Amino acid sequence: MINFKKEVGSKLSFLVLSTVFLLALGFIWMDSQGLLPQLSIYFPKLPRIVLPRIPGQQMSLKDIKKFVSEEDFRSYLQLASEASTSFDNMVALKEAMPMAVPGGLGSGAAERVSETTVQVTGIDEPDIVKTDGKEIYFSQERSWWPMMENLGRPFLEDEMYPPEFRSTTKVIKAFPPADLKLDAEIEKNGNLLLTKNTLVVFSNQEIVGYDVSDPKKPKEKWSLKLDNNVWLVASRLKDGKIYLVTQTNINQNSPCPIEILKAGETPLSIRCQDIYHPVDPVPVDTTFTAMILDPSSGKIEENVSFVGSTGSSVVYMSGNAIFATYSYFEDTTRFFLSFLKEKAKDLFPSWVAEKLEKLSGYDLSQQTKMMELQMILEKFQSSLKDDERLKFENELTNRLGDYLKENMRDLEKTGIVKISLSDFKVAAVGSIPGHPLNQFSLDEYQGNLRIAVTIGQRWWGWGFGSGGNEMANDVYVLDKDLKITGSVKNLGLTERIYSARFVEDRGYLVTFRETDPFYVLDLADPRNPAMKGELKIPGYSSYLQPISKDKVLGIGKEGSQVKVSLFDVSSASNPREVAKYTLDEYWSDVLSTHHAFLLDTKHEVFFLPGSQGGYIFSYKGDNLEMKKAVSNISAKRAIYLDDYLYIIGEDKIVVLNELDWARIGELSF
Repeated sequence: MINFKKEVGSKLSFLVLSTVFLLALGFIWMDSQGLLPQLSIYFPKLPRIVLPRIPGQQMSLKDIKKFVSEEDFRSYLQLASEASTSFDNMVALKEAMPMAVPGGLGSGAAERVSETTVQVTGIDEPDIVKTDGKEIYFSQERSWWPMMENLGRPFLEDEMYPPEFRSTTKVIKAFPPADLKLDAEIEKNGNLLLTKNTLVVFSNQEIVGYDVSDPKKPKEKWSLKLDNNVWLVASRLKDGKIYLVTQTNINQNSPCPIEILKAGETPLSIRCQDIYHPVDPVPVDTTFTAMILDPSSGKIEENVSFVGSTGSSVVYMSGNAIFATYSYFEDTTRFFLSFLKEKAKDLFPSWVAEKLEKLSGYDLSQQTKMMELQMILEKFQSSLKDDERLKFENELTNRLGDYLKENMRDLEKTGIVKISLSDFKVAAVGSIPGHPLNQFSLDEYQGNLRIAVTIGQRWWGWGFGSGGNEMANDVYVLDKDLKITGSVKNLGLTERIYSARFVEDRGYLVTFRETDPFYVLDLADPRNPAMKGELKIPGYSSYLQPISKDKVLGIGKEGSQVKVSLFDVSSASNPREVAKYTLDEYWSDVLSTHHAFLLDTKHEVFFLPGSQGGYIFSYKGDNLEMKKAVSNISAKRAIYLDDYLYIIGEDKIVVLNELDWARIGELSF
């Protein structure tokens, strides 16, 4: 009997603590059937900025302030160390860096030059390939494994990193195609940004600017070395300026000043008085710093810092502001008390409710409250007989599951921080229910922020009641102060968002579980957004690319194969899949990064890389036609220069004439 009681007790503890601790600590359920199909694009250590929140209320700037001294920072850490713990948002799309239109092409350059596929026109994102119309800059990542016969003995330097397998950035003479050749190699490799004659390489803990005015002889102009305790988590390029976001682990004994990076021997240090923090203490272990970098000189011009927690976040940049999101759960002790009052009065004696009421009003940290809640519930549990306990467990599980479904928007939240580009200060803070998928889940238009979120995915699956897979998806419209003005709710119940795209006053959303509902939203009235049309088809689209006013391309999967869908959205109330093409490919890099996609509107074609080669499709006349398949190349990216398409693979470039799709050149490296 003692063992049985212990077993039953552990079951009850799991039910209760699954609600209290697992929700608070934020363990994330990842469905083995593919709820997270884009794991290869997720970046660890993207920022989750933790700001104060008041349950049931929206946040404002009055909820944050700056530290006044290092002692103030240490005192805050002491108070915050016992505060409730938010969870890590693992659903963030790999953040890259944006780029402006290449300028100063000079003589001998192509007149028609493709750019990196980005979310916002005029804001460049970093990628492994850049071009200025004459040269192609390709950051090559090589893999090398030692020969079996060399194992078990010390390696010579050239054996450890054979020259032919070292990762470098290739500088390739690309235009005209007849002159295709390797001009130079840069020792560093990583994501690239190109502005005028400066190539910026983001390499491990270093950011290096190169003068490439003479592409045959790239020269290092400047170098910024990040501190060992600092990580670069996001970057953008706009109007010739680079916007960076870094994170730094907090030293509990000496939290500030913080040394972010060094230019030579000159450090960039952040004073305590320049770091924002929530008025109400919350657990923090990281300081985030947003900066403006002049790529011509390597100088940091502006910066703003705020405390947060290590985890993942979505970072989106518009022409006016940087938006960073973080996810958290509301006060779980208060949430459980509300559940008891509304749905479980008959399950508990009055003394339990009375104790929880007092506990909720105490000036204690949430962690302490949760421990007290556990003790109160275990005390009640131990007073039950075996039959009573068995009935109680089942009733609690079902009622708690139902309550979570009914009140999911009161528990799971996303906070938003807005940094204005005009003065580079925190301009607004806000919050909404649920969590966004990636940067395409956010979009600013005419001063309003639109954001698509999934609710329930992070805690369904832990066995709460019969509706274990219940989820919902909402779209919220927020004004310039990040106050909610309108919403569209309950899209794709039991499913989660797989892709989102906003185009002016329209929104497009794909949710998935067994079929692919494609939604068309009318967002013309920020106070009254509406879902206008819905289309259900097999599979899903994980990337949406508008190709005209009335056509949207979807790249995703159906079963185990890559699928391309062409949607006609000329009638918002009646979207149609007018064409579909299924590739004999299990994966395309477009499913994990939009940078791998290339659209050429002049020739009405687009490029997709695959594991077996590269593919060029025509979308003329509402049809999807494969114009060219290029085999025997591990395709990564493609660019066009005038009417020539360059397919860039791991170890070679293939050049096609877009007028007849004939191969006209090839370069191996």
